[in-house]
Amino acid sequence: MDAKKLLHNKMVIEEINRHKWLESEIAGCDIGFEAAAKDWIKNHAEAWVSYYANKKLTSLLTSRQGLIKSIFPKKKYSEKYGTKL
Repeated sequence: MDAKKLLHNKMVIEEINRHKWLESEIAGCDIGFEAAAKDWIKNHAEAWVSYYANKKLTSLLTSRQGLIKSIFPKKKYSEKYGTKL
């Protein structure tokens, strides 16, 4: 997993900032973005990437299925080709 690439993603930055806030509350002081980013990448990035990759694929498939259904409306075989053989 490329950490530099992840750090260019706006959603990742939001997750790291959320993580920074939570960890700072636990520590009782501001842990800083760099420490939060290192910890988040080490402990949470893999699961986050897996979840969002899956979500993106599901979304892509759903949108394509909707497009296919709109182009090719579902018809019964007999309506389309006559009686089944």
